[in-house]
Amino acid sequence: MAIHRQFKNRVHAGKLLALALAPYAGRPDALVLALPRGGVPVGFAIARALGLALDVLLVRKLGLPGHEEFAMGAIAGGGVRVLNMAAIREHRIGREQIDDACAREEREIARRERQYRGARAEPGLAGRTAILVDDGLATGSTMCAAVRAARERGAARIVVAVPVGAPDSCAALAAQVDELVCLSQPANFGAVGRWYRQFEQTGDEEVQDLLAIAWRDQTSARTIHPPMQANGDNHETHARTRSSPR
Repeated sequence: MAIHRQFKNRVHAGKLLALALAPYAGRPDALVLALPRGGVPVGFAIARALGLALDVLLVRKLGLPGHEEFAMGAIAGGGVRVLNMAAIREHRIGREQIDDACAREEREIARRERQYRGARAEPGLAGRTAILVDDGLATGSTMCAAVRAARERGAARIVVAVPVGAPDSCAALAAQVDELVCLSQPANFGAVGRWYRQFEQTGDEEVQDLLAIAWRDQTSARTIHPPMQANGDNHETHARTRSSPR
């Protein structure tokens, strides 16, 4: 029986994920796209360890009206919508309610885009390997929206990397991507935060700070900032799931 231990924090989880993603180290065609906000510290640790570029892919969960903690879908930039029709039918959610929720979250995506990126252009994904990173996979709605957005932007290969995920969600997502890397899939998943000893909310300021460091380093000469190696000294044993590369 697999033993699923907690991660210390998001950075620790990212360093362990970097070990599993080692084949992508230093590849000029690959980049890490973190899902804000919680995915950014994880993605930052991966990008630094592997010598890869870091950027963000903005997505937002669509909460059920009156029960916002439950997802009825998710959206991403460019008009991408992923809807959970079973939940929508069960709770009798009308088209107007869906459109209102989408409009609200599109405004939040636009706000974060301005705050995080400013005048910086989005990275081109055409022909590249996009490594999509979050701090965990619960329903999988936001990651599904991210996958669709990356496909529409021309990514040639999509890798999803998360420290922990619900087994059913991981299985469903694995069928949609070229590779899924998940270090732990506990049967008693419950919630993402349960599998971290420290799981404070990631704020906008932390996201901006990490992106500023990453983008500064990306403009510096690689000879001055060589890729850091992931340190496996504190490696904990986790169940790992990787789909076969396509």
